[in-house]
Amino acid sequence: MKKLAILGSTGSIGHSTLSICESFPDRYQVVSLAAGTNIDDAFAQCLRWRPRVISLATEALAAALLTRLKAEGITNIEVVHGSKGTIHVATLPEVNFVVSAIVGVAGLEATYAAVCAGKTIGLANKECLVAAGELIIAAAKQHNVALLPIDSEHNAVHQCMRGGTAAEVKQIWLTASGGPFRNTPLAEFENITPQQALKHPTWVMGQRITIDSATMMNKGFEVIEACRLFNLPASRVRTTIHPQSTVHSLVEFVDGSILAQISVTDMRLPILYALAYPERVAVTEKEALTFDLTTLSQLDFSQPDLNRFPCLRLAYEAAETGGNACIALNAADEIAVAAFLEGRIPFLGIPRTIEAVLQLTSGQSPASILDVLDADLAARASAREVIARQLTGAQR
Repeated sequence: MKKLAILGSTGSIGHSTLSICESFPDRYQVVSLAAGTNIDDAFAQCLRWRPRVISLATEALAAALLTRLKAEGITNIEVVHGSKGTIHVATLPEVNFVVSAIVGVAGLEATYAAVCAGKTIGLANKECLVAAGELIIAAAKQHNVALLPIDSEHNAVHQCMRGGTAAEVKQIWLTASGGPFRNTPLAEFENITPQQALKHPTWVMGQRITIDSATMMNKGFEVIEACRLFNLPASRVRTTIHPQSTVHSLVEFVDGSILAQISVTDMRLPILYALAYPERVAVTEKEALTFDLTTLSQLDFSQPDLNRFPCLRLAYEAAETGGNACIALNAADEIAVAAFLEGRIPFLGIPRTIEAVLQLTSGQSPASILDVLDADLAARASAREVIARQLTGAQR
């Protein structure tokens, strides 16, 4: 029986994880949850799962949830809040597996604390390894903690790497859908609207990650994450556009063999793989996770054009530099994407903002999580200044 803490329980990964717990109640027990701001989902999860502890984003939300629970006669769930509450959820003594699925740097402190507490981590939060990968990897080695990727691409690489030793790996290939603009003429990029960018051809996701997919920054973050997870330089982490999103990633070995992982596009599969590792759990038809090979009629692969996707180029450059450059990449992207969605900068203003911020950032490595958070705040401030200058220039 694995006893779970789920950070980001009301998001899509959280819901999928709870679905796995529903299917395998003899294997997985929900002990604690971090639910953010969605109090209705948090209340429903308390009624269904009766966690020992649940954390909300703010004190007011925690008080409101406590009131609703008491009205139902439920008094044995501890309700906490804020970053300290999330850390408490992640480090309970009885928890032995933490699913890290809080979006952004908000989940960073709790994930790092869980690693230091010796918990196995199912990692679905890109920002943790992009912003603080050096610190988290070092802590995982020190505390002998397994970091099991839940992102479908890294999960696929993890599975393929079981086919050989680390020394036998030549390079890895991360697949990308290419987003909605892989065939759009470059001349039209300056006029791309938020509505167009939010129409992803394959996935239904949150707004920021959908825009990141359109710019391919999401794949850039995954390159950095792969460098950290698999101890490879950026030059040995390749990307390929694969519109069918059927091959989730590939590993190329020194003898020329390439192993690919193919499965349904359902996040429950990588979650189940991480939760069950090193075992594999048999699924029944009701889980609907089996793949019908007869549906494979065509598999396309092509090299991404870095002129079309400058954000991917910037991510490779940040991966080579390391340290604060990776922190700035993530922070500047978040600010720039928000400005684009608000109509304040054009689509190509996103990479222009990020590049300007990276030029102001050193490659110094943070010595602590506090250093990471300070560098994140500084990069956000720089991004806002760059955007303000862009707006002033546009108004002249």
